[in-house]
Amino acid sequence: MSTLVDESHDIIRTERGWPGHFIAAAYCLFRRNTLLECDQTKVVVSTVGGYRRGVNIIEIGCDRYYETLVFYGKLEGAYIDADVSSQIYFDSPWSVVTMHSSVDNDANEMHENVVAELTQKLKDGLIPPRPIKDEDERESE
Repeated sequence: MSTLVDESHDIIRTERGWPGHFIAAAYCLFRRNTLLECDQTKVVVSTVGGYRRGVNIIEIGCDRYYETLVFYGKLEGAYIDADVSSQIYFDSPWSVVTMHSSVDNDANEMHENVVAELTQKLKDGLIPPRPIKDEDERESE
């Protein structure tokens, strides 16, 4: 379901039911993917974690169990998915480094904080549209 976040800037937020990044996301117990759209700029905020291998939860990367990353969105078939070769950097905390009983709440809060930061940057015009890459040119031929 999509929500119009800000009428004056036409920012649309859509929560999606699949992971936005991490090749082993199918093994993660926690996955969030939020698409933010503002005119021609599409941004995917992706949080994954709780990486289960066997009966253990292991680190998803160096010294972290959950992570949030942001990418430009790219039309892939019928969906706008994360272009993992076009990362967008942000200032909010992006990782959870310890496991505890309410870690999913921390991951949700982290995700929401990143969505809020990127929404504000879109409103302020601080995120330009995704740059065109060579492979985009080849795909349009």
